Order: sequence, then C-alpha cells, then structure tokens
Amino acid sequence: MVAKKKSEKKSNTKQDSKHPQPADVGKRMPKKAYEKELERLQEELVRVQEWVKATEARVVVVFEGRDAAGKGGVIKRITERVSPRVFRVVALPTPTEREKSQWFGQRYVPHLPAAGEVVIFDRSWYNRAGVEKVMGFCTDLEYNRFLEICPAFEKEIVTDGIRLLKYWLTVDYEQQRLRFQSRIDEPRKHWKLSPMDLESPRRWYEYSRARDAMLDATDTSWAPWNIVRSNDKRRARLNCISHFLSQIPYEPIPWDEPKMPQRSHKGAYDDVAALEGRNFIPEIF
Repeated sequence: MVAKKKSEKKSNTKQDSKHPQPADVGKRMPKKAYEKELERLQEELVRVQEWVKATEARVVVVFEGRDAAGKGGVIKRITERVSPRVFRVVALPTPTEREKSQWFGQRYVPHLPAAGEVVIFDRSWYNRAGVEKVMGFCTDLEYNRFLEICPAFEKEIVTDGIRLLKYWLTVDYEQQRLRFQSRIDEPRKHWKLSPMDLESPRRWYEYSRARDAMLDATDTSWAPWNIVRSNDKRRARLNCISHFLSQIPYEPIPWDEPKMPQRSHKGAYDDVAALEGRNFIPEIF
C-alpha cells in the first residue's frame, strides 16, 4: 500500500483543471457575502444534524493540513450552530508515554461515533504521517508500518457503515509566515503558537515530502483525500462546508413547530425580589 499506484496519483493532480479556481480567487472574499453564504450553509448543517439523528448515521470527518492553514476556523464554523451532542470535536493532546507505546489508532478508536453522531477529528491518526515523521517522534519502522496499515484500518471503518471524510488544508509558505507572525504580534493568539509550530516554516519541504508520501499511500477510493485551498480563510470555510454537505445524502426531516406556552400562575410569587441581597457581579458595562 505504501507504493501507491501512479495512475491514482495522477488522477488527483488533474483536479485543478476539473475544479478551476474562481476568477477573483486572489482577492479576499467580502465579509458581507461570506456571512450571508455561511448563514445559508449553517442552516443546511442543522438539517444534516436532524437527518443524522433520525437515521442513526455515523460520520467521521478528519481535518489535517499545514500548520496555520485554518483547520480550527473551519471546524468552528461547522459546529457553532449545531449541537455538540451530535457534532463532537475530538482534539487529543500530546500522547502520554503509555499511549506512545500503543498501536497508532488505539487512542482514536474510542472516539469513533455511535449512532446519530458526527465526530470531527482536529488532527487524527495522521499525526504519525506528519509531525511524528518530520520531527522524529516515531521510528522509520513505525512510520512505514502506519502507511501500510492505515488504508486497511480506514477500510474497516467504512465497511462497518461509517462515512469517512478526510480534508487536507493547504496554504502557501508566505501566507503561513504571515499567520504565524500575527500570532506573535496579537496577545489573543499567543495560545495558538507553540515551539512545534515554529518548526513548520523551517521544515517546509520536509512537511511537503511527508504530505506527498501520505497522499500516495492513503488516498484511496474508499477514503479519498479532499484538498482545500485556504489562503483565503473565508473561501476555504465555505468551500469545505459546501463539499461536506454534498457528501452526506441527507433529506429534510419534518419538524412540527411548537407553540410557546404561557407562564402558569400557579404558585406565583415575587421571584425577582427573592434575589435581593444575593451576590451579583459588578455591572461595569
């Protein structure tokens, strides 16, 4: 499986001609147009949520890509209008020493969805094909074994009835540097920057080669990779959500609009006055 068929690789490289970029792709999408389209797409995500619950579907979405490519932003826009009980985000921390000794997929399997759930992996088992490979956190044997086994692992997931979608977000070198610099300059973004992130620009081509090897080995017919251009975060978010929606065969679920009930006066009392003397926070705004 490591030696991926060249014909499959070539077919993926031709996608640019099948899906050309918009004429104004170099320009940032206007905020008003972006927000209008995002609202429409988020309404569709709510319909997907109801369909997933009604049909007891199971969906896994994997987000990988360059550091600072905007994975978190896409995930946030997918999940901000749906229920966290249905759309679950899994962002695992650095593995413990015990977890490092486990089979590569072992710490992820418990997070796979039950009926009526969409699980979004913000980074996944593909850590082994990216940061672990580039930074030397795994051996060559572990790395090669991952590339060999991963397609079979994912085939088991899909064969069991789980819908598996994989997205790789790509960003240009200069855009990545600009985003890292904004994390350095903006105090609210300091938490987004780690010493590991700062290795990304320096090891740009190492990460590129690791990406290519990963795509060659794991871009399969049952679990293909979907590449997302993300130099413009707004376009990337909309394109990604739109593609996700196109991959789910959802249908509108009938919804009986409820009527707002009136307050019952049985047992009425002055519940506002009952709070007098309690510890309210200072109202400084």
